[in-house]
Amino acid sequence: MTPTQSLPRALVSAGALREGAAAAVASGGELADLRGDALGHGVIEVAALVRDAGVHTVLVDDEATADIVRAQGVRAITVGDADIDTSILYGLPGARTAPAMRLTGRVISTKPLRAGEAVSYGYLHRAASDTTVALVTGGYAQGIVRALGNAARVEIDGMLRPIVGRVAMDVCVVDLQDPLADVPEGAEVVYFGGTGVARDALAHWAAITELGVAELLTVAGSKAVREWTP
Repeated sequence: MTPTQSLPRALVSAGALREGAAAAVASGGELADLRGDALGHGVIEVAALVRDAGVHTVLVDDEATADIVRAQGVRAITVGDADIDTSILYGLPGARTAPAMRLTGRVISTKPLRAGEAVSYGYLHRAASDTTVALVTGGYAQGIVRALGNAARVEIDGMLRPIVGRVAMDVCVVDLQDPLADVPEGAEVVYFGGTGVARDALAHWAAITELGVAELLTVAGSKAVREWTP
């Protein structure tokens, strides 16, 4: 497995961002917050999309970033209070717009786990009954913070499955909750976003970790392999 293949993917939908930008502009305001590399979505690409939606000024982290954004015909400042609704723009949990980012991992392998057997460092989880677990790409180095172990769930095959045991640096373990589960190597795992059952999982993450949705999104988007989709 190459280093790139071992990382989660942050799939950013240009279509969702266009719709989010249009809805955010329609809701009022003149200044969009694009700090934190546009919450991990990519400041250069997002600046172009919000410009096309009618946003004329954006808030960015520093002058170097501002100069790059200005080259696209967007006024950029580094000090100010954004008044365009960030939740609508990026499709954060609870917003009426679709999530702009979907964070995914992959199944590396699966193995049977018998009742009483434990997984991951420190054996913080022991199976209550016979089951199958999957080793999945994505760990605390990529924003899947340790507090999510034994607390959060991910989407596999359209169903939410729990992360079990301690989250490691680059991987975590997911309980497939079926001793006969047959999930192939390479199967997609959705941490949050998209249109399925993990769409608003970031809200659960925030409740578990006591971190903000924007903070969690920014870190995950910045550490993953970012790809743009139509």
